[in-house]
Amino acid sequence: MDFKVVVLWTDVVLWVMLGLLALYIRHVRRDEALRATWRKVFVGPAAMASAVVLMAMLLITLLDSLHFRSALPAVQGGEVAYDTRTRSVMDVALAGLVEGRENSYSSPLATHGFVKETVPPKAGSKPQLDEHGVPMLPKRAFPRLRHGGEHLQDTDKDWLWDVLWRGALGVAAGLAVGGTIGWLARPLWQCAPVEGAPPPLAWRSAWITLTTLLVLGGLSIAWSTGYHVLGTDRTGNDVLYLSLKSVRTAFVIGSLATVATLPLALGLGIAAGYFKGWVDDLIQYVYTVLSSVPNILLIAACVLMVQVFLDKHPELFETGLERADLKIFLLCLILGLTGWAGLCRLLRAETLKLRELEYVQAATAFGAGPWRIMRRHILPNVMHLVLITTVLEFSSLILYEAVLSYVGVGVDPSMNSFGGMINQARLEMSREPVVWWSFMAAFVFMVAIVLSANLFADAVRDAFDPRARVFRPLSRRSHAAA
Repeated sequence: MDFKVVVLWTDVVLWVMLGLLALYIRHVRRDEALRATWRKVFVGPAAMASAVVLMAMLLITLLDSLHFRSALPAVQGGEVAYDTRTRSVMDVALAGLVEGRENSYSSPLATHGFVKETVPPKAGSKPQLDEHGVPMLPKRAFPRLRHGGEHLQDTDKDWLWDVLWRGALGVAAGLAVGGTIGWLARPLWQCAPVEGAPPPLAWRSAWITLTTLLVLGGLSIAWSTGYHVLGTDRTGNDVLYLSLKSVRTAFVIGSLATVATLPLALGLGIAAGYFKGWVDDLIQYVYTVLSSVPNILLIAACVLMVQVFLDKHPELFETGLERADLKIFLLCLILGLTGWAGLCRLLRAETLKLRELEYVQAATAFGAGPWRIMRRHILPNVMHLVLITTVLEFSSLILYEAVLSYVGVGVDPSMNSFGGMINQARLEMSREPVVWWSFMAAFVFMVAIVLSANLFADAVRDAFDPRARVFRPLSRRSHAAA
């Protein structure tokens, strides 16, 4: 084989979670009541648009979760050796951005470097003298980039027209693809609303959002073939590439850490509410003590212990990426083990109410055991709280990762993350002239993910929480806007 498949811890968990999500979608399609509840979520234009953005980010995450190592040129009579670098499918797709590395900073769509450099004299040339015969100091100028605008003969005359032409092609391509999808899917939103029927899904909002993403993608592809769309960082790496690679880190932290909280929160919360007595007192004592310890200190202590273990056992890893991946996997477990108290409180309170209802009392009277009652009668009736809390915690953990990386106890420095980009931008924003594009790229991508997750979480809460505001069907004007 020309490559060796590399299986990382987070890759396995992400694909397993995707399979479980597919099974849940299949279950929803078969359950009429659950299908009707989820339909309420996607009736709102904001929730549908947010779902499209999150699906696009999930696609980027999955493409970046298929890793391999390329085979090195074969040596006669020797075994096949593989590259020490571990790449993903997305790295192959973005090979142009990786290979177009510059020496240092460059602003978005620039053709010259951001910092002046000394221009060395040509070989064999005589030193230039001033009017007094004293050798002049070497000139300093903005160096021409190796990749950005390398196809331009005269950057002063050709740059603007080239950027506009490439941008127009990218916009046209995005609109063409979006228009084709809209024409094929036009029966979804052109059907007239029926009196008494549930409101239609916000397909128009999904199409507008998808077309916007396609236009932005077309612009990025068109410009990235000749320029650095979001500039380069201190070491010359393309900021757009770093931002796209950071999407996977955000999704890994948000999803894995959220799932890691569920076993303890579900088991202890339901047990505390059902058994009461000394079991309830013990569990309350545990999560009260855990909540009294500052999370950042507890997580920092656990991360430092993990770091010591990884430093003492380098033989466990073939590449640096495997080491960094295990660190982020353990970080997710740490976040889960320290963040289950909030959901546990909610489940305890809900279980205290459910155990007094008639159907639970009837099951007890018929001789059903406590574990059977908790599994068959209580667990299904608290899952709406689990779902709402899971979606809400997703965005919070993404922001938490940025804070942890900023203070130096987050993901491995070799792994791209929004927190690492913001930490690096701390020094860049304080220099003169200001290097603003790294911080701005991380900020825009984080806002897009977190805002989408929050809007989607609001819609899920309104649809699933019976204590939320009463769901109101959209008006005709809202139907037309959707």
